[in-house]
Amino acid sequence: MLTMRCRLLNPVSNGFLLLARRSEILQAHVPKATIYNKSRIGNREVVGFGFNGDYSYIDRTDFPFPAIRFKKSTPDVLALREKERGDWRKLSIEEKKSLYRISFCQTFAEMNAPDGELGGIIGWSLFFISISLWVHALIVSTYDSAPTSFSPEARIAQYLRQEGINNQPISGNYKPPGVDEWLKANKAQDMEE
Repeated sequence: MLTMRCRLLNPVSNGFLLLARRSEILQAHVPKATIYNKSRIGNREVVGFGFNGDYSYIDRTDFPFPAIRFKKSTPDVLALREKERGDWRKLSIEEKKSLYRISFCQTFAEMNAPDGELGGIIGWSLFFISISLWVHALIVSTYDSAPTSFSPEARIAQYLRQEGINNQPISGNYKPPGVDEWLKANKAQDMEE
């Protein structure tokens, strides 16, 4: 049915634009309340497509148009909505505020207000930093010194062994600090002998 209407509205195929059916076409984009969705939202009014086409309410600053109203349709709400159709100057400030709260849960100021989440993030970050500092202190107190392979002499010996077996011939090995001085000192000792 919708494709037939769209064919009728196509100005290229028929050469005219039928404006009388415009409201029906716009209503076709609003999702219909199916039995499953209607059972989920109760008697709340569907007012638009929403963020992703689901019948859900969520306060978002980047997309402030939920698919359904926030509050359910009670007789008081229906009476106020009927009064809304008249002159807005006759509505009191409290009625205007309640009309807003029927459709929306929060204002933009309430959505953008700080909610204390930063305190929790900082707290958990400091907790994990303290745990890591305690683990570091435990490791430092448990082991008296670094392994013997961390000493400068052992690192130089490792480097010379890797050079002797031609390890990493293209990119080369990491040369630890002090190798050049050690090689010069050994050459001087070999020349003296």
